[in-house]
Amino acid sequence: MRVAVVGAGAGGAAAVAELTLSGHEVALWNRSTRTLAPFIERGGVEYEGVLGEGFAKPALITPDIAQAMRGAEVALVCLPTISHVAVARLLAEAGAHTTPVVLNPGHTGGALEFREAYRVASGGPVPPIAEFHTLSYIARKYQPARVTVSGKGKFLRLGTLPGGAAATAAARTLFPASHPVPDVLNSSLANLNMVLHAPGAILGAAWVEATRGDFTFYVQGMTPGVTRVLKALDAERLAVARAFGHELPHLGAEMQMYGTVEASVKDTSDLVVAISGGKANQRIKAPDSLQHRYYLEDFGHGLVPFLALAAAARVPVPTAESLLELGITLTGTDFRARGRTAQTMGIAGLDRESLLRLVRG
Repeated sequence: MRVAVVGAGAGGAAAVAELTLSGHEVALWNRSTRTLAPFIERGGVEYEGVLGEGFAKPALITPDIAQAMRGAEVALVCLPTISHVAVARLLAEAGAHTTPVVLNPGHTGGALEFREAYRVASGGPVPPIAEFHTLSYIARKYQPARVTVSGKGKFLRLGTLPGGAAATAAARTLFPASHPVPDVLNSSLANLNMVLHAPGAILGAAWVEATRGDFTFYVQGMTPGVTRVLKALDAERLAVARAFGHELPHLGAEMQMYGTVEASVKDTSDLVVAISGGKANQRIKAPDSLQHRYYLEDFGHGLVPFLALAAAARVPVPTAESLLELGITLTGTDFRARGRTAQTMGIAGLDRESLLRLVRG
């Protein structure tokens, strides 16, 4: 399959490595020529970790989105969710109205926001759109042209908007771990990063500022007090999902399905043991500042859209509300104004029934 990998961060670089290894023809795009330069100079992507160790050479590396999309059978968007609106506009300008789009990941409300941004930019047609609930890799770029992949998703929830069958088919071809779910509310409400990152980012903020993140977020930062807040936020997530007709596993069980909690763990409700014992996440450092994506992404594009979905479902979520207010004060960023809102998702004013009709057709 001819794949346009949109984004040259750790997720995009990991996708280039795996999909090239699998025999797909890959074009790598990124808007920043500075990010692309090391890959261009090297001629491809160096990789290490669970994919093995080697070098992947894509068919094309380019900052020109139209060139990357030429002949592509799918656009695999591997970017932080804060970039989805900009990418949707760029793809609309490139006229990619029929090329399936797979958001890897969509996180909370990604497919809805992407669809709305594309619709506004194109003034008409919207491509088939699907989303994964989380990134298909645990990956970091410790060197500019090299990606370290410490984990790979074993279970990826794949939510699809009405008319997105081609995106579903492409995602399942590229990622055998894909499991289609009834709608994008199911995939959106399985966004575990919001639950994993927001409490630790708030409760560990002093340590983040004092050490510039020189501690392991999922081990040293995963204390009993932090996990009590995690459980409270997770209970709210499950309640909102239930209001839309979805019975989702609790945080530890979902992480075990994905692969970041070891299969040997019997009690996945003991989050201190379950999370800190996960090999894929053990070495990952905490945010190095209050401008890290654990704040900018997981508050503005995690908690904010979650609150919009909770409002539509009429489910109270006091822990999520409190964490968002603390995040706004802590960082000095108005996430309610700059985040993924009901308006940017195209669901402003919708109640539970009308939102279900929108996502199910």
